[in-house]
Amino acid sequence: MSQTIKYKRILLKLSGESLAGENEVGIDSKILNFFASEIKKVHELGVQVGIVIGGGNIYRGLDADGQGIDRVTGDQMGMLATVINSLALQNACENTGMFTRLMTAINMEAFAEPYIRRRAIRHLEKGRVVIFGAGTGHPYFSTDTAASLRAVEIEADAILKGTRVEGIFDSDPEKNPDASRFEEISYLDVLQKNLRVMDMTAISLCKENNLPIIVFNMDKPDNLLKVITGKNVGTSVGNFAQATKN
Repeated sequence: MSQTIKYKRILLKLSGESLAGENEVGIDSKILNFFASEIKKVHELGVQVGIVIGGGNIYRGLDADGQGIDRVTGDQMGMLATVINSLALQNACENTGMFTRLMTAINMEAFAEPYIRRRAIRHLEKGRVVIFGAGTGHPYFSTDTAASLRAVEIEADAILKGTRVEGIFDSDPEKNPDASRFEEISYLDVLQKNLRVMDMTAISLCKENNLPIIVFNMDKPDNLLKVITGKNVGTSVGNFAQATKN
């Protein structure tokens, strides 16, 4: 039986830290292969998939000051860390039989294509999974902002932010067992409540372009598929008049 697809073209945002699994740093091959298998489930439905992954499992530019490294250099190191993760994810996806392209905001033609918007869209139309590495190519911008920017540029139907919790809560669910999950919440509420879903620049860019954000638990099997098919999973961020809780 065919499944109804709610989002035809998506930008999936994954954190670098998620690739470390139970470790604090590095790449856990089990997590990497799990993500690739989850992506394949939606790709097989004909969903066009773009991906931005962070580099926090290898290096975080925000940590540069404490190490005696200036912020710009630290952010550049962080961009390179995202490329390492992107290459690893690309390999895992191709091992499942998907065709992929890695495009980077910084030219490194030996192993990635330079990011060109029209070419990226064409890859997606041809059914290739497109991974966007090296952030925006500029310091002081997070991979959340890079994800929002790329999603707007490729005219994605939504940003799907995979996390290790079930969505957006009124308090930290890992510390407060009574925390309530929002089913829907507005961009403005996210900013005013300082809910740290994505950074302010990323949220503002989505708000200006009316681009939905769905925050969900990527660690649960089939959750990505459930989001794509419109199941009540995670939290939707959009132009909602009033936040609703589950």
